[in-house]
Amino acid sequence: MAHLVYFSSVSENTHRFVQKLGVPATRIPLRGDIQVGLIRDPYVLLVPTYGGGHPVPGQAGGYVPKQVVKFLNNEHNRSLIRGVIAAGNTNFGAEYCYAGKVISAKCDVPYLYRFELMGTTEDVEAVRSGLTNFWKETPWRQPRQLQNL
Repeated sequence: MAHLVYFSSVSENTHRFVQKLGVPATRIPLRGDIQVGLIRDPYVLLVPTYGGGHPVPGQAGGYVPKQVVKFLNNEHNRSLIRGVIAAGNTNFGAEYCYAGKVISAKCDVPYLYRFELMGTTEDVEAVRSGLTNFWKETPWRQPRQLQNL
């Protein structure tokens, strides 16, 4: 299985989900002054939706965490994304897990799965098996290179 890159806020919900997956993963740092560096291998991005589905002052759009925007605005990192998984809160209504939809459209990669908060046991199993199957089928698919987020 190839790599997973993820971002988790101070709530650590996404981090706990990734720990349950037990797959190789790199965390995008919460603090903006810490760099994750360049990713070497194709990866699937796991990202929470921010702002309750509403624009956050000082953040473009408010759905995608600014640390993830910065990470994907690096052309090299963006060139290796192969899919996206989103976490969210159903209280967001129609914008539940909307960050996944935004990233999928902007990076032209499949939106593979979405789950609420830290996910259930069923979500963990679905993502684990889904990632295994995804990497067997499309490991080196090149996404269309688009503008910065």
